Amino acid sequence: MSEEKKERWMTYMAISTVLIAVLATLSTFKGGGYSTRSLLNQTKASDQWAFYQSKSIKSYLYDMRRENLELQVASLEKQKGKDSLIRKYNEMAAEYELKVKKYEEEKEEITKVATSFEKLRDESKTHSDKFGIGIIFLQISILLSSIATLSKKRFVWICGLLFGVIGLFFFLDGFFVFT
Repeated sequence: MSEEKKERWMTYMAISTVLIAVLATLSTFKGGGYSTRSLLNQTKASDQWAFYQSKSIKSYLYDMRRENLELQVASLEKQKGKDSLIRKYNEMAAEYELKVKKYEEEKEEITKVATSFEKLRDESKTHSDKFGIGIIFLQISILLSSIATLSKKRFVWICGLLFGVIGLFFFLDGFFVFT
């Protein structure tokens, strides 16, 4: 009779170990997928911030040109007969001012896009981290079930099931992020 009980709980242990292994595999794939998304969104955000930097540099260059022209206009105003050159410089300075404003508006839009990619990156990382923690507990559960099989100790298997439940919790948390 005790032989049947051992065989029966060992059958349940084998089934539970297989189910936990399946959960660990799914958690690995989902965690890897979210990790890849996190990396891709980080790359996209970095690209946007590099684009932002290029717009900043261009804006700065046009602003410096505008300031230079304004200084030249101030110098030319003291001289007679330079009205056409002053008008030309003032027109150029106005064009540069428009370009600076355009770059500032573009930088605002780029900032929105970059921060949205960073938000997606952070969300993906959160999911990936949850799956990663789930994998740890599920692997511990599998390990304890293996030890229970070798030692034929039911208590070790029950401890493994507890770790499996914790792993299942984090597996589900990886999808729904409720912690």
